[in-house]
Amino acid sequence: MSRTSRLFELISVLRARRMPVTALDLARELGISQRSIYRDIETLRSLGAPLDGQAGIGYCLREGFFLPEFAFSSDELDALILGLGWVRQRADPALAQGSESALAKILSARNNGPATSHEPPALVTAASASELVDPPQAALLRDAIRRQRKVAISYEDAQGSLSDRTIWPIAIVYFDDVRVLAAWCERRSAFRHFRVDRLHVRTISEERYPGRRQSIMKQWRQQDRDWRSILTVSDTSRRYQ
Repeated sequence: MSRTSRLFELISVLRARRMPVTALDLARELGISQRSIYRDIETLRSLGAPLDGQAGIGYCLREGFFLPEFAFSSDELDALILGLGWVRQRADPALAQGSESALAKILSARNNGPATSHEPPALVTAASASELVDPPQAALLRDAIRRQRKVAISYEDAQGSLSDRTIWPIAIVYFDDVRVLAAWCERRSAFRHFRVDRLHVRTISEERYPGRRQSIMKQWRQQDRDWRSILTVSDTSRRYQ
């Protein structure tokens, strides 16, 4: 995260809090050191942010400070609410909580104030017939993707055969009835797709896999141009390996 992005994130966190929050809590939430928080607080103050508080007591953002609003149209806001509602119902707890936090920030920025009251949404998300929710390993895989870490997994294919793999996870593809992990498989020296509900995460290595994930994603898209149709074929297809 760049320093500029971090400053915006710090402002967002402070705006969402009604009571003073300590530098330690801010550091934990943003994943940085307390010293960085102190520096960022002083930077924001020098830029004119009305921050009250001090080290050891806590900080809060006085009313009246606002960033330029997102200027979402009604349709854009409905789309965001609908999408975040789907995540809240269907994703793992960490991602579901993230959807609630994101919606609160969006509404707060739109209303130029705490998101305590707003008009009911025009669209409401309802669970589909499958009512599938993310398996616990989805959160572990997301973390590995973000940190670009190699993952050792055990995988059961459609025939029930078990195999151990070391993979480079690059993306989780969300379908209504299944989650599919796209990854580079060291055993096959090729891109492979793994159903998340059929894999077990054995270890997440501290070894970072080589290259940039953006470049690897580009290679995956070029070599697997029909990846969006991976679930339109039989479940026994060799595409799941």
